[in-house]
Amino acid sequence: MHELDEQLRELIPRLRRFAVSLTRNASSADDLVQSTLERGIISWADKRIEGDLRAWLFSILYRQFLDAHRRTRRYARMLEFFTGRDDAQPSVERTVIAQSTLQAFDQLNTEQRALLLWVSVEGLSYKEIAEILDVPIGTVMSRLSRARQALRQLSDGEIASPSLRILK
Repeated sequence: MHELDEQLRELIPRLRRFAVSLTRNASSADDLVQSTLERGIISWADKRIEGDLRAWLFSILYRQFLDAHRRTRRYARMLEFFTGRDDAQPSVERTVIAQSTLQAFDQLNTEQRALLLWVSVEGLSYKEIAEILDVPIGTVMSRLSRARQALRQLSDGEIASPSLRILK
């Protein structure tokens, strides 16, 4: 383990330099390197002995960066959808739809909200969610399908008759 410790210490500056080039932010790069090292140490037992430590850690770092980037984009899209914000001024109709969808989302049970957030915002895979809930992947898929259906039904019910006032 002492040998691994020394190898990791030698690689940290290289990992940090690569992380800064990806994130363009020193603080984010430090967080990325830390999470890479954590994942590497946790996964050390699964690593093939003949593999190159440096390449392995760089691949972990890059995959974590991509995952975080995808998660951020998903969150931004979901936020845009729920708030109705985009480059143009939001229409009244779009604002009402967004508010109705948020109200419908709040009416879902806790598990359904959690499933939708894990998939849509956090970008977790079905496998990761199955591990969190300790259920088979098929169960996650069916529960997610029911959550989406419930959200659609609640949203359709809300949107079908929005309470708009006619202004003169």
